[in-house]
Amino acid sequence: MSQQETANPTTPNKKQVRREIGEKLAGALADYKKELGEKKLATHVKKVSKLISRDLMKSSKKQKRDKKAAKPVKKAVKATAKQ
Repeated sequence: MSQQETANPTTPNKKQVRREIGEKLAGALADYKKELGEKKLATHVKKVSKLISRDLMKSSKKQKRDKKAAKPVKKAVKATAKQ
């Protein structure tokens, strides 16, 4: 098996997120393709999808980091005998 097949499919990488955002934006802005032209619209969609994907990846990394930091560290508490 190759490494790509064994990778976790639930965690998309940056490129996959960018493609998904680009497809959704292109579909939503299909009416403007006539006004702007196909090439200009594709360029703008690409730029916006890069910005959005970068911010999404940053926020997901921050959430993972905060989640790890939020786990309480268990320390062995020694019982002291009172005299």
